[in-house]
Amino acid sequence: MRVVIQRVTGASVTVENDVVGTIGAGLLVLVGIEEADDATDAGWLSTKIVNLRLFADDAGVMNRSVLDIGGDILVVSQFTLHASTRKGNRPSYIRAARPDMARQAYDSFADRLAADLGKPVARGIFGADMKVALLNDGPVTILIDSKNRE
Repeated sequence: MRVVIQRVTGASVTVENDVVGTIGAGLLVLVGIEEADDATDAGWLSTKIVNLRLFADDAGVMNRSVLDIGGDILVVSQFTLHASTRKGNRPSYIRAARPDMARQAYDSFADRLAADLGKPVARGIFGADMKVALLNDGPVTILIDSKNRE
């Protein structure tokens, strides 16, 4: 699994002119799933995300997690995170999981995030044409790949 995590003061996702998910201060998590991903990847990433110290403490140092601040999470599926641009100018998405597998993994990942966060997470709609709006705070943007645990 690959994720792009953005610290936001607010974010929302709209499908067909309907807002389907919205949050205040917290994290927008874009997630791409590949065939090799399993529950271990989802569990490791979820634990990492809710505990990342990306929010300022009283001294202005990024020393607090989304858990610490009582923040929200919006999770949105994004298969393009597995784009390969090695050859030519048209990205290949061959590493992205097939929709049936990816949908189940996305739902499980979002459920795991909610459990680790201790409250529901907002979600996009898997496979939909989504419009994501956000106000990146900082900006703070983190990339994590569960297959490359640095």
